Amino acid sequence: MLCNESFKEHPCSREDLMKRNHTVVLRSFLAACLVFPLFFACSHQPAYPAASQVGPNIVIDPASLTPEIPQFYTYHYQGKNISYFVLKVQGKVLSFFDACASCYPHKRGYRYENGSVTCRNCNVKFSIFNLEKGLGSCYPLKIEGRMENGKYLIPVAMLEKAENKF
Repeated sequence: MLCNESFKEHPCSREDLMKRNHTVVLRSFLAACLVFPLFFACSHQPAYPAASQVGPNIVIDPASLTPEIPQFYTYHYQGKNISYFVLKVQGKVLSFFDACASCYPHKRGYRYENGSVTCRNCNVKFSIFNLEKGLGSCYPLKIEGRMENGKYLIPVAMLEKAENKF
């Protein structure tokens, strides 16, 4: 039996009050368990698959890249995930760290949507056609890769040098 709020018709027993308090506490706990993860689900950038490494270089096959859509990768170094993305724009292969020039301390990186990469921290968008220019203070940091024998190479040493951004 539930207690009557007015306490006039059916006064509550101590047992009824305890059941009611336990129910309120349990419901509050369950609600917190459902809501709490939402605040932290996107607090850090995701880890991506590793690209192939041959000797001192990361090796990307440009034929595997979908034109104008960045492909994200993660390089694991000294317990850190160093993420970057590679894309093919107008026949040219480009690479960038998944770290913003000004927002990198928040370690959230970028997301791709509708022809743009967007900083997960400040929501500034950049068209993939303007990434190489690096305008403003919030822009993806460029990685100097090179084409060699039909493959795009990124020196691992360059990724390791940027570990402080991750």
